[in-house]
Amino acid sequence: MVQLGLLITNRHRLLSVAAILDVFESVNTFCKEAGQEPAFNITLFSPEKEPAPFYGSYSMQSIENASAQNLILVPAFGAGDVKASIMANQMCISWLSEQHKNGAELASFCTGAFLLAAGGLLNGREATTHIDSAQALATNFPDVIMKSDAVVTDDRGIYTSGGATSSFHLMLYLIQHYCGKELTLRTAKMFAIDMDREQQTYFGTFSPSLNHGDGLVNLAQQKIEKEYQEGSTIETLIQDIPASRRNVVRRFKQAIGVTPIEYLQRTRIEAAKKLLAQTDQSVLEVMLNSGYNDLKSFRQLFKKSTGVTPKEYRDKFNIARLESSARLERRIAGTAY
Repeated sequence: MVQLGLLITNRHRLLSVAAILDVFESVNTFCKEAGQEPAFNITLFSPEKEPAPFYGSYSMQSIENASAQNLILVPAFGAGDVKASIMANQMCISWLSEQHKNGAELASFCTGAFLLAAGGLLNGREATTHIDSAQALATNFPDVIMKSDAVVTDDRGIYTSGGATSSFHLMLYLIQHYCGKELTLRTAKMFAIDMDREQQTYFGTFSPSLNHGDGLVNLAQQKIEKEYQEGSTIETLIQDIPASRRNVVRRFKQAIGVTPIEYLQRTRIEAAKKLLAQTDQSVLEVMLNSGYNDLKSFRQLFKKSTGVTPKEYRDKFNIARLESSARLERRIAGTAY
């Protein structure tokens, strides 16, 4: 039986914990139905010295009294300041390091990767997190080998997952690792999980910081966001900024984590994504309205950024098409009775 510890971190995301417990308890139920012992002995741990005795129907233990675990799961943090969440869980870092040193495998879900990174556990290892938090992880922890488009990573006994539903893919990965393919397939069917997802890039949203405190960079951002549709080069867009190009690039990278050229490209791609999702403009019209003038180049840049072509993105996310498909499915369902 696998000794599975679920770390109930301060500021954890309730949905993340609920999903983890639901999936692994379901695997144990499958085992019992087959006349076998449960695959996982699930224990909940808290960083508090004297935690509340129960978390729902589960008993809680302090990490100070924890026995050796085979696998420890770190849930996602709730929305808000991730740095503050790390500070609120300092006691967990040394415990995770000690458990890993003693043979435990570690798995983080979504933004839970920040806690592993803060303890140096991801240094020199491949890791992923929520696509919208990937840049922050890479910037704050440069020794991590960031795989921002990955759904799941596995590097020498430490696992990470992307955001939201990517957590289910990591759980399936762990179930197959510890229990084999049959239980994995049964779990995937029960939770209706598409096992073929290979990347999460197209779920990302470019939301750059505007509160970094550098007025010159804010000026450059405003210039780019106002004039990105005009097809100008970055040199033209920042030529009126009262600083040398080298100084602008240096300060831009320091404040935001990307260069002005990257910022321009991501601003244009984000505009294209919105047009594909919210309008019926042709791909050519979307290209022109996003600041591009070469269709082949636009398609290549779009796929490099999102992992899918403009048409594939529209098929996945266009609101009108999704609503039309839903209405058609309801009509078909209505005629079946």
